[in-house]
Amino acid sequence: MKRRPLAGFTLIELMVAMVLGLVVIAGVTSVFLANQQAHRTNQALGDVQDNTRIAFEMMARDIRDAGLTGCSNDGRVANVLNNGPVAGGSAWWADWNHALVGYGGSQTDPAVTTGTAAGNRVGGTDSLQLLGGDGLGASMQVNAEPAATFTLNETGSNLKVDLKVGDVMVVCDPDHAALVQLTSLSGGTLGHAGATGSPGNCTTDLNYPTVCSSTASYVFATNAQITRLRAADWYVGNNPDGGRSLYRSSLVNNAGIPTPTSEELVSGVTNMSITYHQAGSTGFVAASSVGNWTQVDAVQVRLWLESADQHAGTDAKPLQRDFTATTTVRNRVN
Repeated sequence: MKRRPLAGFTLIELMVAMVLGLVVIAGVTSVFLANQQAHRTNQALGDVQDNTRIAFEMMARDIRDAGLTGCSNDGRVANVLNNGPVAGGSAWWADWNHALVGYGGSQTDPAVTTGTAAGNRVGGTDSLQLLGGDGLGASMQVNAEPAATFTLNETGSNLKVDLKVGDVMVVCDPDHAALVQLTSLSGGTLGHAGATGSPGNCTTDLNYPTVCSSTASYVFATNAQITRLRAADWYVGNNPDGGRSLYRSSLVNNAGIPTPTSEELVSGVTNMSITYHQAGSTGFVAASSVGNWTQVDAVQVRLWLESADQHAGTDAKPLQRDFTATTTVRNRVN
């Protein structure tokens, strides 16, 4: 028998095999890339939703407590701070008459600077200013007047709030509340003498209404409540990375001096729009349309957020979402 010559693949067969292999590889790669993009999108969406929950939760805490003193005294609040309106001051955090005030994108917010620097408020975005008691406080055993001292029921480990000299406090009993700076601290005894501290107090008399020249002495009832003032201004600001974030300017005790300090809390918040509901009205309105801020009993906040992954969305763009939440002002709702 004749031996047949050895034969292999022809060039055409090899090329067909290579084409089929490339088609399979392209299909697998396509599925891999699609799954990878879906994972990135889902991850970015989860991050955006987490940031939204954090932002709304922290803002809601301040909104609910706006104007809250800890006692039911229907807005009767004395204010002896030297930088408060009674003493001729203009500090935003010392004006209890503005316990809840909003500013539209075209309005000036006295608590923050609008500009392009890091930490500045972004022009055209809304902001919200809130004052209230911190919630975690102490109770009074004795109010010694005219010595201008409070002796607390709690001391040591029983005192759940870390009070420091220079803190601004909200003191209240069933008759009224008072905004006053702590100027001395010794054990469980707090002092509020007006001659010391910054800004200090214009008088030791915490009667209502406030008269800075008064030499009288109001004595708070036993078990009157004492808490630290919570002052906050929420706004969208420029962050150090060139993007935008949700910022909160709050009152920080800096070596005994209350100092407004801005802090970046939630990154990726690109815009904020706030509307307000007034008692007796049927809908929410912008800040410029609010006639009486003391009548605002609910706040509706809309946030626009952008994912940190700049290629998580379609067309290799950031994922963008907007969310809305409504919060009632706890002490203004019957």
